[in-house]
Amino acid sequence: MAELAILDQAKAALAAAEGYAAAAQSCLRTRLSSSSLEAEQHAAHGYAWVETSIAALRAVSLWLEALEAQSRATQADRLAVRIGFGETLSQLLGGLPMGQNEFIRPAGLGAEDAARKLREDPAVQVFVKQGNTPATRLALIQHLRSGQTITDQTGDPLIDSIRDQYRRFTDDRILPFAHGWHLENALIPEATIAEMAALGTFGVCIPESYGGLGLGKLVMCVITEELSRGWIGAGSLGTRSEIAGELIVLGGTEAQKEHWLPRIATGDILPTAVFTEPDTGSDMASLATRAARTPQGWEIHGAKTWITHAARSDMMTMLARSLPDEKGYAGLSMFLIPKPRGTDEVPFPAPGMAGSEIEVLGYRGMREYALQFDGLSAPEDALLGGVEGQGFKQLMQTFEGARIQTAARAVGVARRAFELGFDYAVTRKQFGKPLIDFPRVSDKLAMMAVDTLFAREMTYFAAREKDQGKRCDIEAGMAKLHAARVAWANADAALQVHGGNGYALEYDISRILCDARILNIFEGAAEIQAQVIARGKLQDRN
Repeated sequence: MAELAILDQAKAALAAAEGYAAAAQSCLRTRLSSSSLEAEQHAAHGYAWVETSIAALRAVSLWLEALEAQSRATQADRLAVRIGFGETLSQLLGGLPMGQNEFIRPAGLGAEDAARKLREDPAVQVFVKQGNTPATRLALIQHLRSGQTITDQTGDPLIDSIRDQYRRFTDDRILPFAHGWHLENALIPEATIAEMAALGTFGVCIPESYGGLGLGKLVMCVITEELSRGWIGAGSLGTRSEIAGELIVLGGTEAQKEHWLPRIATGDILPTAVFTEPDTGSDMASLATRAARTPQGWEIHGAKTWITHAARSDMMTMLARSLPDEKGYAGLSMFLIPKPRGTDEVPFPAPGMAGSEIEVLGYRGMREYALQFDGLSAPEDALLGGVEGQGFKQLMQTFEGARIQTAARAVGVARRAFELGFDYAVTRKQFGKPLIDFPRVSDKLAMMAVDTLFAREMTYFAAREKDQGKRCDIEAGMAKLHAARVAWANADAALQVHGGNGYALEYDISRILCDARILNIFEGAAEIQAQVIARGKLQDRN
């Protein structure tokens, strides 16, 4: 495939793939006319994965087009596009993985005729035959071994300088210590948090008028990605500040904004998100924790679980039922509840609040807790915006940003998995030569690099849409769905490259595998994401 033709071929293949998705959507709508989305869940979620895969093709096509226009594209970039397009199109035709043991094929969508048309498209044929081949994978690895990289610079001087700053910080202050922190189940050190705060980590998207940096979601993605490359705990520390900041910016009173936002931006206040309950999972309409009015303010009763960084936080953004006579979401309100910061000896010193740690495989550094509330007091002005019954709507406004940020965390984890696998394959010798000289090893590494690119550009695309003020719930969900799968696949492949050593706790890749697994669960499990994407696309909502 000639270099100058790759972009044109990609655009043509993308158009053909979009036609296939439209046909699959039509087939699914026909089935749903006499059935339900739940009854057709396999096909509906499969269709969501089809649309997600095509969105990845679209994002990478736009990325390569921008690089070519600026004469910045490298041979590694073009090879990555060839491989990624070839693999994705082949999966659309033959079987697209929705999970480790779940696949969607054209027959599962009733789209066999559309698949046949896709297969016959000339541009698609070129990528299927010449895209993901042993020769292209080997060529990509040779470029990477020579020091060339797949371009991650955006071309925006400010954003690229921020990436460089956080990359240096991660290399110096996170990577050398992350595995030790993980093995000790230690909290991220206060000194490290202070350094992150000094860089502006906790106020990236908070307006400058309230002490933040006033930057956008794309910058937030770059920062999160780099920190998560060092350790997912570091990359995730800002998630709660991101959620709290956006809740307050969008729904808070002026007094709440003036009080909370500057303190969150400087890191003086570390928030925690208190939403999930033991028996509800993603079914937030069934939340039962109660907030009752008192002469002094509010009183909280109930239980929450999987609350990250609960002990060392200073404020809880809590979803609770304050209107008991209202059913479902209508009875939920959002609260900003101050709390004293706990210690190892007394993790929950506030009267009316208790908690116990949930021990976890990975995602350490902040710790997970189950919380119980038995009359915890909250001030009168804790009600977000001073209005009841709007809690779920207020939370939904933050879901786009939270899922984009989670996708960025996944990209960072995926990138680190590749780095560890690549470095080990270059230095480890077997049968007289480096592991990377064996095709099955280099093939894994090539696909890891390509998959990371596709996940990254999907995430950046969603962030740019958000920064432009566009609704991007579907794009955010797609980015999170796709990037989480890539993080897990990369971690698994990198551990395989390490062989038995990968299973040893002393090797960093063992931590990466544990950390990667959570990404497919929190901020909306993969199945929830697929449901949201399918419903939105079937309603022609973009």
